[in-house]
Amino acid sequence: MKQAFSSPLAATAVVLSLLLAGCAAPPSPPARSSYVVLLPSPDGSVGQVVVQGQSGQQVLTKAQQGVALDGKTPPFEVKPEDLQRDFGAAMAARPPLPEQFLLYFETGGTKLTTESEALLPRIIERAKARTSLDMSVIGHTDTQGQSQANEALALQRASAMATQLRELGLMDAILSIESHGERNLLVATPDDSAEPRNRRVEITLR
Repeated sequence: MKQAFSSPLAATAVVLSLLLAGCAAPPSPPARSSYVVLLPSPDGSVGQVVVQGQSGQQVLTKAQQGVALDGKTPPFEVKPEDLQRDFGAAMAARPPLPEQFLLYFETGGTKLTTESEALLPRIIERAKARTSLDMSVIGHTDTQGQSQANEALALQRASAMATQLRELGLMDAILSIESHGERNLLVATPDDSAEPRNRRVEITLR
């Protein structure tokens, strides 16, 4: 039994893909042994997997690192050809993992920061790489100002980004728009506080 783990949006989390497959050559596990492989998420980030087996515990922290499920031997590198042979069918069959992007805004309006503006082509590229696209756009604000006004501003930000993404080529996407106002802060602050990281839109591609 071989298990391929891929870290999703949160770098410390993992997603399981399971396949009963053949063997891997040394320094991989012996023939028909059971092992786990850690894969990077679509954005390139890598989390970690703790493997607790009957014979010990091992931790995977690098992409394409593998370890036997019994936890007895140290992690080893899984070569691309071994990864494809043992997990190719399972990886091809699984749906793409969700991808999330954060876009940040100048204070008080719907103007993106320069850094976030530069991220738009990457979002379009990743969205078009999917055979079908379900996209959510959630607007947020910091706690500066009245909560009712922030609810409206967050919706304006989400709507503006949805319109811009459609204009950039995502006309066929199934798209949902939400406002969370100042209710779900990325960075906890007191009321009436300006915080650039809370002035954001979260875009999730599924």
